[in-house]
Amino acid sequence: MDNHTYNYQSDCTPLTNCKSARKPAGSTVVNMGSSGNKLPSDYLVWSLCNTLYVNFCCLGFMALIYSIKARDQKTQGNLQLAQECSDKAKWYNILAAGWNLLVPLLVVVLLVLLLVHLGTSQGSFDFFGEDGFQSFMKLFSSVH
Repeated sequence: MDNHTYNYQSDCTPLTNCKSARKPAGSTVVNMGSSGNKLPSDYLVWSLCNTLYVNFCCLGFMALIYSIKARDQKTQGNLQLAQECSDKAKWYNILAAGWNLLVPLLVVVLLVLLLVHLGTSQGSFDFFGEDGFQSFMKLFSSVH
């Protein structure tokens, strides 16, 4: 470090109140907009998630398109068109998310029903019995 001598005014030293003759230049006011005029949401993250997951009938992709349109219109200052695109993106996201939850739920329910039916059936073979898999494979291996 350099050995410099620092000169402080007698009334302004580090770690004490500074009673200098300098006054602040003034206050700065940042206007963040009125609280009553709320900007529309663009649902971009939700749309990305719906686009990347299942995406039945391109619902997630449509939501992504309207989300991007809503964001573009919001940055251009057209809040009415941004709100319309935001509403469409929200509904496409709701439809896509509903489908994304419905399909795996239906698959699980059908699998459980199939397993319960196979477990209780009194058919020609008992799949869950002692030799169930071997008797099941004999059905396909025997050639007449």
